[in-house]
Amino acid sequence: MASLKELRNRIASVQATQKITRAMQMVAASKLRRAQEAAEAARPYADRMGAVLGNLAAGITDPQGAPKLLAGTGSEQSHLLIVATAERGLCGGFNSSIARLARADAYRLMAEGKDVKILCVGRKGYDVLKRNFTKELLPMISYQGMKKIGYEQAQEVATQVLGDFENGGFDICKLYYSRFQNVLTQVPTALQIIPAHIEAVEGPDLAGAAYDYEPEEAEILDALLPRNIAIQILRALLENAASEQGARMSAMDNATRNAGEMIDALSITYNRSRQAQITKELIEIISGAEAL
Repeated sequence: MASLKELRNRIASVQATQKITRAMQMVAASKLRRAQEAAEAARPYADRMGAVLGNLAAGITDPQGAPKLLAGTGSEQSHLLIVATAERGLCGGFNSSIARLARADAYRLMAEGKDVKILCVGRKGYDVLKRNFTKELLPMISYQGMKKIGYEQAQEVATQVLGDFENGGFDICKLYYSRFQNVLTQVPTALQIIPAHIEAVEGPDLAGAAYDYEPEEAEILDALLPRNIAIQILRALLENAASEQGARMSAMDNATRNAGEMIDALSITYNRSRQAQITKELIEIISGAEAL
């Protein structure tokens, strides 16, 4: 059994840890509101971009003249997986769930004889995947220390991806991130962005509408499709930012509760040990007095 001094030290250590986890929970809660607002603000823009691209794609009569970003290269041999995760840990299973989804798809593609390359945006995803995919990993893109992620960072990633695609580096590109639902729920998501997987989102104002585009649909798509890549990456980064803070808030809340339960258990053990020691000393004093 541990001594009273050891128990006091353990209680003090757990109390210090509890203060840290409670502070991290409060910081995550304050950051979550701004991150959630940014993620929700980006969703309508990304959805409407998909609606416009869907209508443009439907108006193309000659598939041979469609841009490669929409029609593809005609091959499915080479795949690029963009894995977007956080720069820091202590957020529960947020990073590991995204990496697990990407790892499962990578193993499936490699089993089918496909060529796989992995681009990690965020340090934690790279740390997880480098154990199994040393040869397949591209140089990591990290924004560690940056307080706010915006369109400029998404455009940097999109420029690198588009340059690799134009040079014949891959045929299909998928983006992996975590879609924010609420503090307790973040959904790992895989989205194909090259060739564009477009699902038109039509509201009541678009139903049955007829469009006449100037210039031609293919020319507009040539301009919009690269921008759509950046928009989808930006949406993934913003969804990740909200999901990370929600996951950290939940994880730190659980850690604070667990620390409290451990403190209670250690305090009970300490009090019992102290009472037993006092009782033993009293018995020794009484026995000594009776011996005299």
